[in-house]
Amino acid sequence: MSRICQITGKKRQVGHKVSHSNVKTKRTFEPNLFTKTYQLSDGNKQVTLKVSAAGMRTINKLGIEEALKRAKEKGYYTEK
Repeated sequence: MSRICQITGKKRQVGHKVSHSNVKTKRTFEPNLFTKTYQLSDGNKQVTLKVSAAGMRTINKLGIEEALKRAKEKGYYTEK
């Protein structure tokens, strides 16, 4: 699985590492991802997601059902 947050869609960004002499070399900025399991309110169903720290805050704010609904609308999350 690629390193993309399934709630916010955050993914790898590309930039430059800049030395003291101002020489620029390519580097990547990885998202802060975690594998988390969330319990859905309807029954005993669980969902395992790869989410960023910002995605966890979004889930805490909106709730898991609303966050998954919005992620599906935007195409970040698909059920297996």
